[in-house]
Amino acid sequence: MRLDHGWWRSTAVERPEVRLRRIYEGVAALIAAHEPDAVALEESFVGADARTALSVGQARGAVLVAAAGAGLDCAEYAPSRVKQSVCGYGRADKEQVGRMVKAILGLDAIPTPNHAADALAVAICHAMAPPLLKVAG
Repeated sequence: MRLDHGWWRSTAVERPEVRLRRIYEGVAALIAAHEPDAVALEESFVGADARTALSVGQARGAVLVAAAGAGLDCAEYAPSRVKQSVCGYGRADKEQVGRMVKAILGLDAIPTPNHAADALAVAICHAMAPPLLKVAG
């Protein structure tokens, strides 16, 4: 098993299609480099800000298309399920998630930014999911 994590930086002045292309190409490159068996995503949280929810949905779409292009199955997990799997408590805060990801993976430091720790938590949740749940989706 190889462990890698990171993120893509973008600015609000970049056109949305450029940002989405960067995500798609980045995920496609990661898939080619690491040859995973599946892609795991956190289900979208729809808060009070519809604009943010739309942007996150578009980014998730870019990831899903990259995974589909590689023939990979995708699994999605609710934020509370991810927190429950990693921390033992479905309402854990970002700091708790980061500390547990560090401990579970034996990292030297908590992954930053917290989005990277969240993504690793989703991967841990997927790896710990019962095999029948993985098959059933």
